[in-house]
Amino acid sequence: MIDPKSVEPYLDRVLAEVSFPELPNHYKGKVRDNYDLPDGRRIIVATDRLSAFDRILTSIPLKGQVLTQTARFWFEATGDICPNHVLAYPDPNVVACRRLTIMPVEIVVRDYLAGTTGTSIWPMYKAGKREMYGIRFPDGMRENQKLPQTIITPTTKAFDAGHDEPLSAAEIVERKVLTRPQWDQLSRYALALFARGREMAARRGLILVDTKYEFGLDEGGRIILADEIHTPDSSRYWFADSYEARVAAGQRPESFDKDFVRSWVTARCNPYKDPIPEIPREMRLKTAAVYIEAFERITGQTFAWPDPKVAPMERIGRALKGYLNG
Repeated sequence: MIDPKSVEPYLDRVLAEVSFPELPNHYKGKVRDNYDLPDGRRIIVATDRLSAFDRILTSIPLKGQVLTQTARFWFEATGDICPNHVLAYPDPNVVACRRLTIMPVEIVVRDYLAGTTGTSIWPMYKAGKREMYGIRFPDGMRENQKLPQTIITPTTKAFDAGHDEPLSAAEIVERKVLTRPQWDQLSRYALALFARGREMAARRGLILVDTKYEFGLDEGGRIILADEIHTPDSSRYWFADSYEARVAAGQRPESFDKDFVRSWVTARCNPYKDPIPEIPREMRLKTAAVYIEAFERITGQTFAWPDPKVAPMERIGRALKGYLNG
């Protein structure tokens, strides 16, 4: 277990905002800041911002490094399944990658009836819906129960921080959001990536519950895996050894994913309508420890703690200068 107190030196070193005015074409996403270089490369800086409910909730120390390094582990472990956008890692928070045309569909693969957001299947199922994403669900299912089969629940990609819209596979093709060959390839990639993730997670005593994937097209029209893969932000993990007992008792499965903060927020407000309460200092430290523990448990690697005396922006600036000049 990671002691939250060990994160305390980094609380005043959170990377909440990024500014490199010397780099062109800046775009700020919910969690990542992007810079598009003239030569076709994209620089992506993972910040410590925590996003949920289409909003920024707070910042969590070292979260950006955890996301980048977890994604790195999975990109390297799945490169034989699907090409990805990675070119280099100039800094623990930074990936240099190929610039892609991001496809307008976010692919979510699910193995369990779970979730808390507006596009998750459990809240809709609980409200009485049985037809979701073009899939018919049986009556009598319980929260966090394993689904009869692995499913894909796609949504339109919400650019400019908008709301995602649930779609069925048929609607994606009918509306010409994607062509049929594109959808078929995305589906094959997503299911194969999830199967690899599920298998590797199981060896670490974890259940990969669900995850999102984003894909883009390169200049030749090839489908390329982008963004992140199987990180604590993009995926839900449960601990396998306690899952059955907790579900049988009507309890929430043990996890170390973003639901930790989401559950705290939803217990205190309607996050889609109300102001978000300030996340307490202690919870930010505890959440940081959870992210670091997640990295170590998921990857089997030891987290590389950065020097707390060096500001992240200063460190990243030096690394980018060296990478771009080199």
